[in-house]
Amino acid sequence: MRIDLNCDVGEGAGHDEALMPWISSANIACGGHAGDDDTMRATIALARRHGVAIGAHPGHDDRARAGRRAIAIGPAAAADLVLAQVGRLAALAGETLHHVKLHGALYHQAEADAALAAAIVAALGREHPRLVVYALAGGRFAAAARAHGLAVADEAFLDRAYTDSGALVPRGDPGALLHDPEAAAARAVEIASGGRVRSASGRDLAIRAATLCIHGDGRDPLGIARAVRLALDAAGIRVTAAAGSPAEARG
Repeated sequence: MRIDLNCDVGEGAGHDEALMPWISSANIACGGHAGDDDTMRATIALARRHGVAIGAHPGHDDRARAGRRAIAIGPAAAADLVLAQVGRLAALAGETLHHVKLHGALYHQAEADAALAAAIVAALGREHPRLVVYALAGGRFAAAARAHGLAVADEAFLDRAYTDSGALVPRGDPGALLHDPEAAAARAVEIASGGRVRSASGRDLAIRAATLCIHGDGRDPLGIARAVRLALDAAGIRVTAAAGSPAEARG
């Protein structure tokens, strides 16, 4: 068994250096919700030093709300926004750029809006066809990316609560954010080995994930990352960057 452990970094939360030994993929803020050329260079160098896969983490240009406020945007503008930020990181990372994962509100808007999803994945397919797309397991954006022939790593979350439908509980709702490292570790093993996750109401949901997310700006991301990695190692589950699989979903 194998699983990827990804984390959002380069956002100024102050945990990046401590997190790197425990993760396998880094989603680096690339100038929208956070980050600038200096932080991108530093975070890329840190990831390379630890053998961590480098990914672009584009989001809304809204630093005041850390990219977590939904902003009305059309498909063409969303595609341009993503390409501009991915291109900015690609110019620094070069051929070592491995994946792309949308951030915050843009992640959820592309999941909910078929036109946004189609425009963004078409743009990525045209400009960055070799990048693996990290997207919500079983979701619309993952399906759209696969339809355009892109490699996809289905993503599950270790520090967010799930609804009974398999969506994430909205961040502002009570209980949406999970902070217990041991609970996150148990969830990681359950997803990786059993293909299931428990919803906020206690329902077991089937989930097939290739990558597990920890938010680098949470209350205790280092505690969660350490507990998760140790639990996965103890369970004999190899932690390694996600390769993605477009063919599996089409076949």
